Formats: sequence, structure tokens, C-alpha cells
Amino acid sequence: MKNVCFLMARKLVFVLVTAFVLSMIVFFMLRVIPADSLGMMLPPSATEADAQALRVELGMDGSALHQYQVWLSGVFRGNLGNSIFFHQPVTGLLAQALPPTLELVGVSLLMALLISIPGGIVLYLLDKKKIEFVADFVLVLLLSVPSFLWGIILIVVFGVLFPVLPFMGRMEGTPVVDGGTGFLLLDLLLRGQWQAWWDAFSHLLLPALALALAFSPIVIRVLRSSLIETATSQYVNVARLRGVPEWRVLLGHMLKNAALPTLTLIGVQFGFLFGGTLLIEVIFSFPGIGNLMVQAIKNHDLPLIQGVALVFCLMVLVVNFCVDGLYSVMNPRLRSA
Repeated sequence: MKNVCFLMARKLVFVLVTAFVLSMIVFFMLRVIPADSLGMMLPPSATEADAQALRVELGMDGSALHQYQVWLSGVFRGNLGNSIFFHQPVTGLLAQALPPTLELVGVSLLMALLISIPGGIVLYLLDKKKIEFVADFVLVLLLSVPSFLWGIILIVVFGVLFPVLPFMGRMEGTPVVDGGTGFLLLDLLLRGQWQAWWDAFSHLLLPALALALAFSPIVIRVLRSSLIETATSQYVNVARLRGVPEWRVLLGHMLKNAALPTLTLIGVQFGFLFGGTLLIEVIFSFPGIGNLMVQAIKNHDLPLIQGVALVFCLMVLVVNFCVDGLYSVMNPRLRSA
């Protein structure tokens, strides 16, 4: 257990250092982009004196390093500046946009697991069978389809040809849940508004499925490889010699140990899953942080771009930190050290 605590402490230091380095990279790269964000905040009749006064007010009159120090000090105070396009605090915009994205990612991750675990087991059972090449072909085909293409396919099939699910927005109309957490599914569930809850959930299904279908194939492949490797382990052979049914060997022994490398992969791939929301939210008009990033880029809104990029980086780092902790707890060699 001491070994686990030491590893997690070291990982936490790594997360903090990485977040600091990434914030520097994002900040200084945005300063290289030839975008006149200051000009977008000034009226056409503004003079050079007005521009200089605004530059001083925003802390943009100094060097790039000084600007970064001003911005970083604001980050520690919870102040990420004001959006140039929306004329609102960046923290407020992020607080509105982050919960929908987290809901979308959470549901898509759950769907991916529901697809990947049975899929990995089925492909393991088909190992060295005559139809194994068919399963491998289907898996490679699924691997080659990106999430945004899945989104378009799902809209055409289930939104246009067979209109059984909604595919625009977060729910019909504007969701109004005063004093809630921002997580619409949770807020509606706690208030017992079942019809509105189903409306919000049905709006999540297609974008979440698009992300899950793009995320699942790589998890299926790793889970199958882990099961094949685990099948030759000594404890598995002992269980079989004791007469334990094959299905209990698979589900009770092999799957538990094969889950460790799969869990690591999910942590590593979470960044791609979270980043995939950017295009998916645009395609499905979903009001999340990915859609907010697209609007910020389109309008050269540097404070908002910095805030969204920082949140993206922190979310990926935090999830990887949690996955590492879970792996350390599940790994008996580390747990007993």
C-alpha cells in the first residue's frame, strides 16, 4: 500500500507539472497566431488611444511572458478573463458548457464498455476458428471509421431514413432547471421529471453512440489480446484441471486479469474520446465545451480558447490520474507491496 501511495504522489506531481507546461504551450502558441482579438473588442470609431487603454486594461501591453504571468495569476484566482465574443466571464461559459460534455462522454464511455466487453469475449472465443478472419475484417473496418463519420451515418439512418431518435440539441426546447448541478440527466432525475429526462436522454443517444462506436474497436482488440495471453497462465490451467466450467474460468478469472491492460488503454484513449466531442457536438448541435471551442476559434476569442484548452488538458490529466490510481488498486502486486 505504501508503494501505491508513493506512485500516486509521483503521478500527482507529474499531473501538476504537465498542466503547467501545457498551459504555457497553449498561451504562447496563441500569441503567434495572426489574429487581432483586440480589434474585435473595439468599435470601428476607436482611436489608437482607445486601443492602448484597452491593451493596458487587459494586461496586453507588456511582454508575452508578463501577459502569461497575469493570466496564470488569474487562473489561480478562478478568473480566466472575459470572452471577447460573448462579453461574459470565461469561467461562467465553461461552467455552462462542461456538464453537457461530461454527460455525453460518460454515456458514450458506458456504451463503449457495453460494446467492448462482449465484443472482446466473442472475438476471443472465435480465436483460431474458421470465421475468425470475418471478425477481424469487421474489427478493422470499424477501426477505420472516425467518430464524426459515425455521427453522420447515425443521423442519416436513425434521424432521417428511420426517424426514431432526435439528433439536434440537448432536448426539445430550452432546458430550465433552476438551482441544479448543470448535469441535466441528474437534475431531471432528482426532480422526478421522467418525460423530460427521457427527452434529454434520447437526445444523448446518437452522439454518444457515435463516440462509442469509434472508441470500442481498439478496446475490443486489446481485450481479446489480453484474454488470449491470460488463457495460457498457470492459474487458468489450474482452474481448468480442478474442473471449473469454462465460462466461470473466462468470466471469473481471465476477464478480471485481462481488464488491467484494457483499463490502462481506456485511460490513454480518453483524450481521443474527449477530443472527439469537438466535432460530434458541432454535428449534433450539442451545447457542450467542444461546440464552445469551435465558436471561440471561429471568432478569434483568445481568452475563451485558452480557457477551453486548459479545461481539455486538465480533464484528460485528471482522468489518467484516476485510471492510474484504479490500476494500482486493482493490481495485486502493487496493492500488496
